[in-house]
Amino acid sequence: MVMARKSLGDYMVEKGYASSIEIEEARKAQATTKGDLAKILVDLGLNPKHVYEAKAQEMGVPFVDLTVYKPDASAINLVPQHVAKRHNVLPVKKDGNILYVAMADPNNITASDDLRLVSRCSVRGVLASPDEIEQAIGRLYGGTTVEGVPGVAPAKGGMNPMKGGDLVDSDAQSVMKEAMAQYASRGEAASAEDDAEDGIKAADDAPIVRLANTIIQQAIKERASDIHVEPDKRGVRVRYRIDGVLHETMMMPNYIKMPLTARYKIMAEMNIAERRVPQDGRIGIRYDAKDYDLRVSCLPNLHGEKIVMRILDKSSVMIGLNKLGFTDDMRLQLEELSNQPNGMLLSTGPTGSGKTTTQYSLLNKLNSVETNILTIEDPCEYQLSGITQVQVNKKAGLSFSTALRCFLRQDPDIIMVGEMRDLETAEIAIESALTGHLVLSTLHTNDAPSATIRLIDMGIEPFLIAATVQGILAQRLGRKICSNCKEAYEVPATDLHRFGFVPDSANQMVQLWRGVGCEACRHTGYKGRVGFYELMCMNAELAEMVVRRSPLTELKAAAKAAGMRELREDGLVKVLAGMTTPEEVMRVVFTAGF
Repeated sequence: MVMARKSLGDYMVEKGYASSIEIEEARKAQATTKGDLAKILVDLGLNPKHVYEAKAQEMGVPFVDLTVYKPDASAINLVPQHVAKRHNVLPVKKDGNILYVAMADPNNITASDDLRLVSRCSVRGVLASPDEIEQAIGRLYGGTTVEGVPGVAPAKGGMNPMKGGDLVDSDAQSVMKEAMAQYASRGEAASAEDDAEDGIKAADDAPIVRLANTIIQQAIKERASDIHVEPDKRGVRVRYRIDGVLHETMMMPNYIKMPLTARYKIMAEMNIAERRVPQDGRIGIRYDAKDYDLRVSCLPNLHGEKIVMRILDKSSVMIGLNKLGFTDDMRLQLEELSNQPNGMLLSTGPTGSGKTTTQYSLLNKLNSVETNILTIEDPCEYQLSGITQVQVNKKAGLSFSTALRCFLRQDPDIIMVGEMRDLETAEIAIESALTGHLVLSTLHTNDAPSATIRLIDMGIEPFLIAATVQGILAQRLGRKICSNCKEAYEVPATDLHRFGFVPDSANQMVQLWRGVGCEACRHTGYKGRVGFYELMCMNAELAEMVVRRSPLTELKAAAKAAGMRELREDGLVKVLAGMTTPEEVMRVVFTAGF
């Protein structure tokens, strides 16, 4: 028989914890302030233990006295300190896949969701005094705070890592030491089969959980766009791509390889037993009040499985076109093109050149209640409210082309196609642009004029390209000079001739800037990135040349005559403005025979 629950006040009066007068006084205060009755009773001087014991009975949840109960270390290790402190919760026990957590409010859905995400367990709330929870967090987690990623907690250990780069701070090094101390006894003696089996078992061990997440935490701290975890003959190398350039950050022994790989595959919800074929997955985390999405790719190779994680900052698409490095005149042109009722606006450039960020920034600007925006992507890198986003699912038969066909029956105003990869997709996208829709999409070409040649090569009729394409934006991302160590210097104007600079005289000197290197930029002289852009606006002359299948050189010359600024020329604008260096423009823009 289920016993009836008593109200908090009745229970305390019955147990002799409070008088009826005290309860009545607290209820009157609650009616005035709309506050929590338990907190009001504590503020009136009643014993917090008695108050929260009564509240637990009222809610029908267990009560835990943290001054007496000793939480399990295995439970503590599953929840990072910053999550525990943010929600004022404390994991106290792990039973199978169930994590019991002491909370001031076991009905806090937000806290429960965060805890379930970071621990990968079902969460059961138990009630405890908020003050006792706060004191226990300080006592059990210690004074050092490691913020940012699920599973990261302070750690200490014995062995020194084989190598730790300048990007690895003291907290990360201590986590590395602990993981290696845990598994050093195995050495290299185990067979490949044993190593794989042990690696899967060790993937949930606290040191590996901490190590895997500390690598992610360090990458986010260092503004990395990608994390490479690469097994080779020497061990496991970790590299971060920062501002477009890879930096080696740490090198760990081979016996860390399998547990670390298995941990990332678990986090990305991959099949950890499958080690022969590539796999893809995703990891969602929250760090420093920002949401991040990690696209994870696992590739088998000679020495194990290489893990590459692309870090996507969901807030980056909200920064607006005015902060992406566009000059004022080009930004106004782009905004004018995006306000057209129909036609096609293309972004081109290599992988990692910022095409998606530009497209989403445009969508974010165009997003309104009056506009129906649909996107088809593979995968959906960012999520914007108010926009219908569809992800390609090849196994289910949902491709770019099938989604686009359906889009035309969804009354769209604006359609974004993640990438035009084949003739069928391109044909439907062009049909959409012809029938009164604005279509945004991307292509992989070196510059803006080449996009028309690429579409023709795919099989699109030139007259359709001329009728639908309104503008083509080519782009690259280059590193910005570190503002902390920036210094001016002069060079002969003739040194900038290859960028299209025309000097006033043969002896003219031009002032440029460079970074000398400091702690803020890790002595590289660069910090952050800026875009270099080339916008070709279609006009009658260019459209006629496309229909005639004019050579690329003629098309480019006509576009320049119409006002198009080439990538190298836009790079020169940024060089003269002190935003970047000539060497950086050459690195990301110039190609052989340019």
